[in-house]
Amino acid sequence: MNKISNYFRDSYKELTEKVTWPTWAQLQQSTIIVLSATVLIMAMVWVMDLGSNQLLKLIYSFFS
Repeated sequence: MNKISNYFRDSYKELTEKVTWPTWAQLQQSTIIVLSATVLIMAMVWVMDLGSNQLLKLIYSFFS
């Protein structure tokens, strides 16, 4: 039981004294970067899906 209490005590101490939390401006900037990257990757996947769909339709049209 002593190990568990030490773990929680040490975890709390680390979170309050050793961790450097981002400022509000840094958090907003990081969020914008993540959202932009997500939208960019989503668009790339959408274009690849659209392209592969058209390619498969073309290939299937040769056999039907």
